[in-house]
Amino acid sequence: MRTIAKSILLLAAAAAGCLAQQWEFGGAGGGGFLNTVSVSAPLAGATAGFQNGPGFDAFFGQTIYSRLSGELHYGLYDSDLKLSSAGSSATFSGVAQVVYYDLVLHTNRASRTQFFVAGGGGMKLFDGTGREQAYQPLSQFGYFTKTHSIKPMGDVGVGLRYALTARLSLRLELHDYLTGFPTQVLTPAPGTHYGSILQDFVPTVGLGYQY
Repeated sequence: MRTIAKSILLLAAAAAGCLAQQWEFGGAGGGGFLNTVSVSAPLAGATAGFQNGPGFDAFFGQTIYSRLSGELHYGLYDSDLKLSSAGSSATFSGVAQVVYYDLVLHTNRASRTQFFVAGGGGMKLFDGTGREQAYQPLSQFGYFTKTHSIKPMGDVGVGLRYALTARLSLRLELHDYLTGFPTQVLTPAPGTHYGSILQDFVPTVGLGYQY
């Protein structure tokens, strides 16, 4: 009987621990700063990529252990397509969306200031939203298309969380999104070859609410 009572107490304690588990949600504003990839062509060279632009990130997180949490993120960014060669450039309107999950390792939650590192992955959706034309500048290097491309994405990040109140925190973060280049949206011209890796450095400032 005593063993059963102890088991019940242990289960109750475990259930209480689950109920006490901390959750957090919030949003942040920032921008994407993307690299370009080289374009190799028979007669000349160029660069292809996406223009820097503002964006928004929303997240929902859960404490897993005392210093480990998991966060689901959604982000939406202005991301116009761009080709450049010999001082000339051509652009095409576009947006990008990301959905990813990170594991977050952070310093002691009892501290008002917490530093953290994050890593995970998900998907990035590139959309060309401009108006297609019969003639596009720099079309010898590639074609802008009003379509979309979904790419697997890796993510690494660092950040700082500062407690403003018992539940509200200021968050400063820097993430690096890594994907393959979306050649369905910016399509290489015949005889050209594009670099393959696209990086998007995303600094954000936001607020998180814990409960």
